[in-house]
Amino acid sequence: MALMLGSGLSNQTGASIGALAFPVLGPVGVVAVRQWVAAVILGSVGRPRLRRFTAAQWRPVLGLALVFAGMNLSLYTAIERIGLGLAVTLEFLGPLTVALAGSRRRVDVAAAVAAAVAVAVLMRPTPATDYVGIGLALFAAACWACYILLNRAVGTRLPGLEGSAAAAMVSATLYLPVGVWVLWHHRPTLAALGCALTAGVLSSAVPFLADLLALRRVPAHFFGVFMSVNPVFAALVGLAVLGERLDALAWLAIVVIVTANTAAVSTTAKRAK
Repeated sequence: MALMLGSGLSNQTGASIGALAFPVLGPVGVVAVRQWVAAVILGSVGRPRLRRFTAAQWRPVLGLALVFAGMNLSLYTAIERIGLGLAVTLEFLGPLTVALAGSRRRVDVAAAVAAAVAVAVLMRPTPATDYVGIGLALFAAACWACYILLNRAVGTRLPGLEGSAAAAMVSATLYLPVGVWVLWHHRPTLAALGCALTAGVLSSAVPFLADLLALRRVPAHFFGVFMSVNPVFAALVGLAVLGERLDALAWLAIVVIVTANTAAVSTTAKRAK
């Protein structure tokens, strides 16, 4: 639980700090720097022996690299358009889908359904609704669901952190051409570069490692339900760092998400005893 909570808080804090660099670097520039930082850190820690990877090991690694790259870009672009709280809440539909698909307990299904209703309240349409931003957030949700399953597969097929490090390195390589182009045409300020680098550490390296270690200890569907804390963290961090305010109905929906998450976690803990 400590790993999952730390992952969520670090991820949302990093995303909010990275959003501060959007006016200078744009989402693509921030994501590129983020991917490069994650590759350096994870590569140094995991030290993957790429030449020894078999085809069966490379498949989930490459899949994870593609998902990692697509998830980050779509999410950051959505954050720029609809804000951190709503973007991350919609992205939560990915883990929620994993929770519904994998659970066999009624309490998990009930918790996931309650969280889904709360998410529907948060994304209720208004005249100012940005449907492109919502679509990007939903694409990030699909990527996050794949990320959970692929990360678990990587953790079982490769020792230590080699698989995660290799996926981060491949993802960073994919961003080299576009990242260099963006940074060349949008010269970064020291402050913007610092925000992007911080986002790379907090939103990529830390959650990547924490999620991998957590998924070796808990089932994928339980991980998916527990990740409902992310919309809460996103709303609070968005308010504190970016000044994004939510209305009373939105906060009520967040309370429902927290309650559903608590119910799922507490009943699982009792069964474990």
